[in-house]
Formats: sequence, structure tokens, C-alpha cells
Amino acid sequence: MKKSKKEKKTSVGGQAVMEGVMMRGRTAMATAVRDEDGVIRMESVRLTPPEKRNKFAKLPVVRGVVNFVSSMVTGMKTLMRSAEVFGEGEPSKFEKWMAKKFKINIMSVVLFLSALLGVALAVGLFIVLPQLARRGIELLVGGGFEFGVLAKNFIEGGFKILVFVGYILLISLMKDVRRLFMYHGAEHKTISCYEKDLPLTPENAKTCSRIHDRCGTTFMVFVIVISILVFALAESLFALYGMSVEKIWRVLLKIALLPFVAGISYELLKGLAKTDSKIVLPLKWPGMLLQKITTREPDDEMLEVAIAAFGKVMELDADPSLPTEKFVVAKKRGEVTEEVKKRLLAGGIEESAEAEWLVSLTLGVKRSEAYTDNLVSPKNIDKINSLVEQRLSGRPLWYCVGDTEFYGYKIKTDERALIPRCETEELVERALKRIEKESEVLDLCTGSGAIAVAVQKKSGAKVTAADVSADALALARENAAENQADVEFVQSDLFAEIDGAFDVIVSNPPYIKSEDIDGLQREIKDFEPRIALDGGADGLDFYRRIAKDAPAHIKAGGALFLECGETQAEEIAAMFEKAEIFKDLEGKERIVKAEF
Repeated sequence: MKKSKKEKKTSVGGQAVMEGVMMRGRTAMATAVRDEDGVIRMESVRLTPPEKRNKFAKLPVVRGVVNFVSSMVTGMKTLMRSAEVFGEGEPSKFEKWMAKKFKINIMSVVLFLSALLGVALAVGLFIVLPQLARRGIELLVGGGFEFGVLAKNFIEGGFKILVFVGYILLISLMKDVRRLFMYHGAEHKTISCYEKDLPLTPENAKTCSRIHDRCGTTFMVFVIVISILVFALAESLFALYGMSVEKIWRVLLKIALLPFVAGISYELLKGLAKTDSKIVLPLKWPGMLLQKITTREPDDEMLEVAIAAFGKVMELDADPSLPTEKFVVAKKRGEVTEEVKKRLLAGGIEESAEAEWLVSLTLGVKRSEAYTDNLVSPKNIDKINSLVEQRLSGRPLWYCVGDTEFYGYKIKTDERALIPRCETEELVERALKRIEKESEVLDLCTGSGAIAVAVQKKSGAKVTAADVSADALALARENAAENQADVEFVQSDLFAEIDGAFDVIVSNPPYIKSEDIDGLQREIKDFEPRIALDGGADGLDFYRRIAKDAPAHIKAGGALFLECGETQAEEIAAMFEKAEIFKDLEGKERIVKAEF
């Protein structure tokens, strides 16, 4: 006869949270939550290993009390923490007032009030209400009738069970609670899948049971049943000494005994979970029956979340050196901007405007709005963090962002061409004063195509753009298409492949001295194409070639506009018979115009 495969056992337990699952192992706890954008967010913490905990806290029953209190506190915190993963908007006026007036985190207040209300509701529903119901029966009987000690406790216990089941059935009608129960089912199925020694996949987990021996639902059933017996025993002891426990004293006694009840229930739950014997099945059956309500069949995405949390806990338990992680949660815009600024500063980037640009451009808002209290979603924080990592590597800001504005037009930017500079806008401004709609214009060394796009869109002229780099031309074509600019592109080493003559030629050729390039900022020398920077030994190689060949490609009465380095204008102007030098907005000689 074939022997059945022995199941693995694990001490990992869990809890469903808002759109996620928390798993708790021997030395770590991990919570996985799927956010509004469908991304699984993970947070993990290290726990004190059992062998290092206080010896007293490891004693039978005592450990149950400790676990009960710890689970309540941790469970509430985890539930509230999972809620922080969601949301992008602006805090209410009340939240702002609380934060400013009392320096209070509104989430901390909500956590405290929720715990307080939860305790009050539990006491009211499961202690006070059954007691009032029992007393109501006694009053209905009349004549000063009063139940005996055992009858009192069993009647109150019966009402307690009815209230508990009714409460679960009632909240299960709520959509959010049903989803919580589905994640509860995902937690159970994941643990069962592992214990069956199956690969942890949603497909395998779906085939597993959502009923589990160590479920909190079963624990609560044990608490209710054992409380009946413990309270009856305690009241009987008081009765032996002629003491009657009623009204508020009865409530206080039950509250005082609750930790002891929880401790016994914990030991019972652990003990029964170790065996599959049919003898103990009647003890497990009520809790397992209720789990049919408190767990629902999860979908594949929920199982993925539960598996992610379980896998993280197993990794952390297996390797104490692994780092923990925090949720990426919604934060105020101003906080995000300040954090980015600090990270950039630590990386040697001192310009605070870069942080403001990274945040504002990612969010699609004005730079002046980078410090508001609007919340930034985890998805956008991820995008910002990714851009910051790129920027810290030395990659130029506008390559990181992916585009920039040039003369009012959006220009895509990447390593295929130089980033358009604001000084070049002044070159375009000068050229446009000479260009008419009927003009034929050549943009030489077009790079990203920024000059060609701006000139064509502003003037409506016939524009040809040339560059020796096929990659640069590909980028220029993308920018022309993006801006619906009618530009003809030619791959050419300056005038080599250019036919015909033009009314105006505009060019921003390479003008950095070869020996100076390695001394430039890393953003320029390590990322921008060297072919677009290197102007030869003195930086004037391209200007000499342009001066030599331009006359053959410029119509009579035409003009040539050149951008140059701030110390080169005089030498370049001397290459032409009729030339004029213009200063930029900073008073530097950066533009040369030659007349033909």
C-alpha cells in the first residue's frame, strides 16, 4: 500500500489586513499589500526569537496571555498601517489643524480611538449584553427569581455565542469585510499549500483548504467556551464564601479573567493543531464551521499577495542578515520634495531646484506646487525614487526626466543627443527675426531637432535638418513627429550630403576643446555624446569647415547663425567677410551672424 506523503508543519501564522496579508514567523513579520495601482507593497520587521524571550513569558498559559495581547496590538497596528498604502489627495482642514496645534499624527489618534472603541464594543457585546439578556429573563419570570451559578454562566455563554455568530454574519454583508475574509482565505490557503509541500503558486494554493487549525476564529470560539467554564468556576468559589458577584462587579471579574481564559485557549489551540486525530475533531468542529464564514475563496491576485508575505517571512527567518523594508506609503508633496533634496545633497548635487523639478514633473504640477500638503501616491513615489537613483548615478536631470521644454515645445531627451540649452533659444530668437514663411532653412548639427522644430513651428518655413549621427536623427524625427513639425531630415557630415542653397542656416556645432572634455562635469562628459561636444584641439574645427563650405549653400542675401563658446566669438567672426556678434542674456558673446 502506498504511503501518503507526510505534510510539513510550520509555525508561521497570519492575519488579513486591508487589501493584503500579514504573516508572522519565528524571527520576523511581513505584511504584503496590493495598492490601488496593482503593485504589491511589502513591509517587514524583525522579532525577538523565542529562545531570547523572557523565560516567564514562555511559560504555558502565560505565553498565551502574552501572545493574545501582542496579537491584538500588532494586528491593529498592521491593519492601520496597511491603510496608509492608499490615497492621493490633500489632508482635511481638521488633520492640518491637529498636526499644527497639537503636533499630533492623525493616524496615531485614529489607531488609539479604534483600539479604545474596539475594546468598548467587545465588552458591551460579549459581556454586558449577555448579562443584561440573562437578567431580563429573570425579570420576566418574576417573583425575585434568580438562576443558579452554573445556569447563569451557561445562559450568558449561550447569548455570547449567538451575539458572536450574529456579529460575524452581519459584518460579512459588508463589501470591504468580504474582501478581508477573502484575504483571510488566501492566508490559510498559502499556509496549507506550504504544509502540503507544494510549490507556492496561486494555482497550487487554490486547490488547498481555506480552513486551518490555528485560525483566530477557532481561537475566539475556544475563548467563548472556556470563559463560560472559567467564569462559572470563579463565581462558584465566590459563592462558597457567601459572596454574590453581580452588576458591574460581574463585568469587572470577567474582564480580569479574560487574559487567563486567553492563555488557556492558546494552549488548547496549539495542542489541537498538532494532531489530526478524529477523537479531537468535535473540539475543532465549531471553529472550523465558523471559518466557513470568516474565510472566502480568494482570487489569484489575493493569493499572490499572501504568497509574497509568506515567502518574505520564510526568507527572513532563514537568513538573519537580510534587511527589512518599509511600505512605500502616500506622503505630503512637501515631505517628498525635502527627502529628495536631502538625498541629492548627500550625493553631491547641491542645486535644490533639481528636487523640485523631479517632483513637479513626475506629478505633472507646477514647480511652485512642489511643497504643498497634497498626498503623493506610492506609485508616484516609486517613479520619483527611480529618477533620484538615476540622477545620483550622474545622469543629467533632463535625461532622467526624459524631456524638456525648448522655446515652448516639448523635446524628448536621451543619450542620443545633447540636452537643448536655454542659450540655444536665444540663437533661435535671433534667427527667427530673419526667417519668413517662404524661407528655406537648414539646421546643421540638429542633434535632438530642437532648433528645427522651433523654427518650423514658429515661422512655417521649409526646414531641413542634418546631422552625422543616425541616432541623433532618429531622436530628432521623434521630436518633429511629437510636435507635428514638417521637417526634412538628412544624414550628413556638415554639408557633405546637402544639396541646394538656403536663405538661412542655423547651427550649434561642437565647440569644446578636446583636452577640456575630460574636465567637464560628469553629467556632460559621461552621458552626453562626445561627438556632439568635441570641437577639436581649439574647439573651432567645425566652424572652419562651415565657414569654408557655407557660401556654396547660402543664397545671396542669406544669413548664417552660429552658437559658440563664450570666448570664441571673435575668432569665428573673423572667418567671415561680414559678421556680427551678439551677447546672450548674461552678457556673454555667444552668437555670431554672418551675412552673404
